Amino acid sequence: MAKIHPGDSVCLTFTGTLDNGDTFITVSEEDPMWVTIGDNQLPPSLELTVIEMAVGESRKIRVPPEEGYGQRQKDLLQIINNRQMVEKLQPRPGMILSLRVTRDGVEQQVPATVMAVAGSEVTVDYNHPLAGHHLSYAVRIVDVRPAAPLPPSS
Repeated sequence: MAKIHPGDSVCLTFTGTLDNGDTFITVSEEDPMWVTIGDNQLPPSLELTVIEMAVGESRKIRVPPEEGYGQRQKDLLQIINNRQMVEKLQPRPGMILSLRVTRDGVEQQVPATVMAVAGSEVTVDYNHPLAGHHLSYAVRIVDVRPAAPLPPSS
């Protein structure tokens, strides 16, 4: 079994699921993903698992929220009182809105999930939809390309 090292490019397929069995991502054999080990493209525990694998091998790993999308943050819930928005958009729980927010003096468009609507008040959640969830991955290594050797130092 050829060992995978930092800097190696690894081609993998995987399915990501939540504890309730819902699939949140599928990377198939038809369109696999290439990652470079050590470039923080994968959660740390998933990368450590991949390093121990070989081409053709499959494993399952469960990633805690801290390594995925973080814990849910209550301060990312906001109640917006805007009758015009309610009348124009007719928001419903579960709907994703693109809202303008100013953070550190910079205005940005960010997604927010509608949690509740009561009259002209809309409760939105700016947390990532996967925040607070353990993420389970069924991963398979398709190919490995060793890192290019470093040129000799002078």
